[in-house]
Amino acid sequence: MRALVGLVAVALPVVAGAADAGWGYFGGTSGGTRYSTAKQVDRENVGDLAVAWRYSTGELRRRGPELIANSSTQTTPIVVDGSLVFCTPFNRMVALDPATGRERWVYDSEVSLDHALPYHYNCRGVSAWRDPQAAPGSACATRVFMGTNDSRLVAVDSRTGRACSDFGQAGQVRITRDWSDKFAGESKITSAPVIAAGVVAVGSFVMDNIRTDAPPGTVFAFDARTGEPRWKFDPIPRDPADPAFATWLEGSALRTGAANVWSTMVADERRGIIYAPVGSAAPDFFGGMRKGDNLYSSSLVALNARTGKPIWHFQTVHHDIWDYDVSAPPLLAELPHGGGTVPAVVQNTKQGFVFVFDRVTGKPLFPIEERPVPQRGLPGEWLSPTQPFPTRPEPLVPTEVTPDDAWGFTPWDRHKCRELIETFRSEGIYTPPSEGPGTLLTPGSAGGANWGGAAFDAKRRLMIVNVNRVAQVVQMIPRAEIPGIEGISLARGKDVAAATGTPYGTRRDWLLSPLGAPCTAPPWSELVAVDLASGDVRWRVPLGSIEKQLPIRFEWNLGTPSLGGPIVTAGGLVFIAGTMDGYLRAYDIDTGEMLWRHEMPAGTQATPMTYEVGGRQYVVLVTGHHLWFDSPAGDEVIAFALPRRGK
Repeated sequence: MRALVGLVAVALPVVAGAADAGWGYFGGTSGGTRYSTAKQVDRENVGDLAVAWRYSTGELRRRGPELIANSSTQTTPIVVDGSLVFCTPFNRMVALDPATGRERWVYDSEVSLDHALPYHYNCRGVSAWRDPQAAPGSACATRVFMGTNDSRLVAVDSRTGRACSDFGQAGQVRITRDWSDKFAGESKITSAPVIAAGVVAVGSFVMDNIRTDAPPGTVFAFDARTGEPRWKFDPIPRDPADPAFATWLEGSALRTGAANVWSTMVADERRGIIYAPVGSAAPDFFGGMRKGDNLYSSSLVALNARTGKPIWHFQTVHHDIWDYDVSAPPLLAELPHGGGTVPAVVQNTKQGFVFVFDRVTGKPLFPIEERPVPQRGLPGEWLSPTQPFPTRPEPLVPTEVTPDDAWGFTPWDRHKCRELIETFRSEGIYTPPSEGPGTLLTPGSAGGANWGGAAFDAKRRLMIVNVNRVAQVVQMIPRAEIPGIEGISLARGKDVAAATGTPYGTRRDWLLSPLGAPCTAPPWSELVAVDLASGDVRWRVPLGSIEKQLPIRFEWNLGTPSLGGPIVTAGGLVFIAGTMDGYLRAYDIDTGEMLWRHEMPAGTQATPMTYEVGGRQYVVLVTGHHLWFDSPAGDEVIAFALPRRGK
């Protein structure tokens, strides 16, 4: 392993006060547990939560409707050096007083504004690091890192927001890939950096299904103090001497892109291991140009934080042609196993599977079986005969749709849904994409679980995760039938993608009735509690109401598609937003009973967070537009707290 200069540095967030419960990482903790020790707000008083303060970033006015429409607000703040720090979709970093919402400083990265729809602007979070060699109170003793939509990594002083001049060139390093983007926004950094062993590492978003030779999904790591490059890890092995190269038949690793880490990585700081959730290779739905299992695409990979070398890996999908990226951040936990306690890593997937491993060795804690899956792919396609299935926990979402599963508000639309399902190829999960009417993806490529990930209560050994339960139709279109299309065309929830370099483009749509509702039975999104000691599902409840789609508004909790994840608190509560109905909700962690909800003024496709400062607990959510949900535009950070005594 490469020796580090000076002391071994660790990521150390500085929260509002030594006795306060903080939120120092995007995922609450370095292991992404999204758990807070704050307990002032509990099951008895959560109904009294009220808005404590609001702050507007000004992005609505600053950017205008066209740019806002091409953005998604998914950010979760952190608390560092007594400030609440977050990023806007346009990479402005903002620090607020966590008790009042008063602005303390703003850093504008002056991101390039030439991204065309739908290559949208997004920034999920920032990360903080305390330099153990820096004198307390000195400039950039604690710095905040942010990746940008134009592929830079910036570092600013946590107290002032000024660029750290000793990091890279005037506080930033520019990511340079081996292959260039075809257009602005094809690749970018959208998720919070991860920091371990004195290095700061970033993955990248690469636009899906555009072309076979997409930009590579390389993870880049830099010295957290100087910005000097430390290592890179390309999940597609380009070296023929690498044993994983053999899983790309006919040398296709040299011609393929993506397999990118676009979601959030987490770190076991003590052991110096970074856990990287890797996406699918390009393009998403036809793999005839990249035959073979395609390691390390669609895998969880444990990396040595000092060298970037893989320690172990597990591929959740062999030869992924369903866009089943490993999209949820891994979750680190201590779990009982074999009469003792094992340091574990838990990986939720779009398929609704939960894989649980010893995070040091990669050994599964619950058995995983290779099971036969449907075959008969398109001409020229290559299919894996089997796929891995965890034996526990059970799949969190349905993995098959038949005509008998058709659902409707009335007998008429149920009949229409049955007719519709009968037209598609549908043989259960991993049915290959097809021409003609198309193939049903169950679950759809939005999940199952997605980038919001899960939360974990260590005392209860209970994992809470939101999952989507809507099937998707994928139709492969011969190249001759889509002349002139380059990139992705969006229209009313459908998209047509070029997938250049293959014989087919792709059309995707949701499986909906003539009335616009899913053709499968509700709930269409659920909040699920899983006992990670036994693998049992403890409870599951619908997540979201369709009240805003009804002619007469009333609460009807059939679930709505959701993006963004839950958090849990020592007060016995689960907080989650993410739904299409625009509510922030609180649930009893032991029963799943909804105890409180508050309607927000704009889109809620972000994960909330919580902290205590000055003896008061706050629950915070950043609201704003979301491109895929077409949620209402907004730019507010909204904090909730219990009323002060005497008021």
